Amino acid sequence: MIKRIKHSLEYLIDKSSRNKTSEAEENLLNNFALSEYQNSKWDESSMGNSVEVSKNIYDGIQLRIVHKKAFNFNPYLKYMAAASILFLAGLGFFFKPDFAKEKQLSFKTSSNPKSIKLSDGSKIYLAANSSFQYPEKFEGDERKVVLLKGNAFFEIAKDKKHPFIITSGELKTRVVGTSFHIQMSKSKCEVIVVTGKVNVTSKGQSVDLVPNEEALFQSQKLTKQLADKSFLVNWYNTDVTLDQTTLKHVITILQYKYGVSFQYNNEQVLAMPLTVFIKKDATLENVLEQINYITNLKFKVYDEIVKVD
Repeated sequence: MIKRIKHSLEYLIDKSSRNKTSEAEENLLNNFALSEYQNSKWDESSMGNSVEVSKNIYDGIQLRIVHKKAFNFNPYLKYMAAASILFLAGLGFFFKPDFAKEKQLSFKTSSNPKSIKLSDGSKIYLAANSSFQYPEKFEGDERKVVLLKGNAFFEIAKDKKHPFIITSGELKTRVVGTSFHIQMSKSKCEVIVVTGKVNVTSKGQSVDLVPNEEALFQSQKLTKQLADKSFLVNWYNTDVTLDQTTLKHVITILQYKYGVSFQYNNEQVLAMPLTVFIKKDATLENVLEQINYITNLKFKVYDEIVKVD
């Protein structure tokens, strides 16, 4: 099995180095390496020294690819590094009994938010146009899940012996029992704490958060700041009244809850004051009709984009 995966990986690395891979194949290299690295553990007693094994795997792949070519091959370093990580993680995958026991499930939403209850009693409220991966039943010392796309509100069941860890892009959020938002887009990821304590890490950076604080990961930098008070509620399970706020603020909430982006030509309208009531089960169209009536603007939905006509 390992040999077959190794052969396939070498093939993709070689293909990538010649710029022959499709977008899907490039994404497969990136996502699979990152996923396995994030979810695997290294057992030195049964798997040997991680540095030595990594070097041997890297050298072996490089030599075999060079041997196949008549010219001097300049390795595609990004994927060579990913290959070493992948096989270290892959070995961890085959050796780690807890991971093997956990059947992974997917939870996705379309145009409306939905919620799910996990095997430990934790509740996840997933925004529209979002996806989430979780085990059918938690095994081992840690409860691990992945926010693959979009936004979510987490209400984590307390269990000091089994920390709850959420991977969202390049962030890892570690908690015992608490509630918080994670909002992820292509350019940034935010963790906003409502109750309890939260630790957020990425690329050697770490911040500890308490209620009313948020972590922002943007441009490869992790920072801590105060959170906006209106973000300190579960919009997915609570009616929300935004009283005498700005249109910009309302749009921000709608982006998080419904997983959409807004396009407008005149940014001056964002400063417009208004009061909006959002029922927990309201559709995006219902809320936009209310805003259109109050402001005399014309918000229209086009798939995952809302435009002001």
